[in-house]
Amino acid sequence: MGLGGMFEAFSADIGIDLGTCNTLVHVKGKGIVLSEPSVVAIERGTKRVVAVGTEAKRMLWKTPGDIIAIRPMRDGVIADFETTEKMIRYFISKVIQRRWLVKPRMVIGVPTCITEVEKRAVRESAEQAGAREVYLIEESMAAALGANIPILEPAGHMICDVGGGTTEISVISLGGIVVANAIRLGGDEFDEAIIKHVRSIHNLIIGEQTAENVKITIGNASPEKTIEKMEIKGTDAITGLPRRLEMDSVEVREALKEPTYAVIEEIKKTLGQTPPELAADIVERGIVMTGGGSLLKGLPKLVSKETGVPVILAENPLLCVAMGAGTFLENLKDMGKRFYNIRR
Repeated sequence: MGLGGMFEAFSADIGIDLGTCNTLVHVKGKGIVLSEPSVVAIERGTKRVVAVGTEAKRMLWKTPGDIIAIRPMRDGVIADFETTEKMIRYFISKVIQRRWLVKPRMVIGVPTCITEVEKRAVRESAEQAGAREVYLIEESMAAALGANIPILEPAGHMICDVGGGTTEISVISLGGIVVANAIRLGGDEFDEAIIKHVRSIHNLIIGEQTAENVKITIGNASPEKTIEKMEIKGTDAITGLPRRLEMDSVEVREALKEPTYAVIEEIKKTLGQTPPELAADIVERGIVMTGGGSLLKGLPKLVSKETGVPVILAENPLLCVAMGAGTFLENLKDMGKRFYNIRR
């Protein structure tokens, strides 16, 4: 066995979906082993990490003065380099219990819209956290692999990945991205739209977690047969006192209209830029939707209605990018040669 073979035998290869809202980790041979919020709680003065992931998310917006809960990823890119590195290090140590015999190789999904400087920040964070080799793969390419789309065949496939901070729409053929568009808009903007609506219409101030709960519980993009209702609690903007409010799914759909139509406009723009032969394939095969944002009730149905193209929701929309990063790693010898756009 050569040195490279020894490295492969003893190292744990890791695929990471480093998301704005959640980080998912895929370990070679084990599948998805971790899915936790991208949140780190640190002590204000010492910068000591108090909690990471699920535990830290519970502290978000509820911390005493000396502890701050940070979301180090914003719009799919690193907003806080040092904290991101600590977060990656923590997640890796959690999934690889024993001391590393050999540092792991990592594949990390990144948005197509990020700059070279932002790519370098992701790569350096992973290296500082203990990676031996770092590969960056476009999120839409990883999502396509994770959704089991046969991307190497000579046919057009459109994938729409609606994440927490970014939405990516790509047309893939022969293992390459033919057309790609990305906007820094995702599930976070859906939450923000609900917060703004409740503030402007009802004079009620609500937090991000309440807005997210509304989105998950009664959020929708197209009319349903039944109208759902839920009670929310917040602070009255005029009196400053706590207050309750009942919202229904029709009102929430109205609140979400602007960000959902921004996603649809980006899909239409991408379809307009697609070569005719590949567009014909997409009309036949449909648009595949992945990412947590695609789980908004009725969004695939609305996209199909507005574009006239069939829309398929991937089997595990939240897991696709991490699973795709893992698939890439498991087939690294072949994939590395075939994928001209994957860079170490």
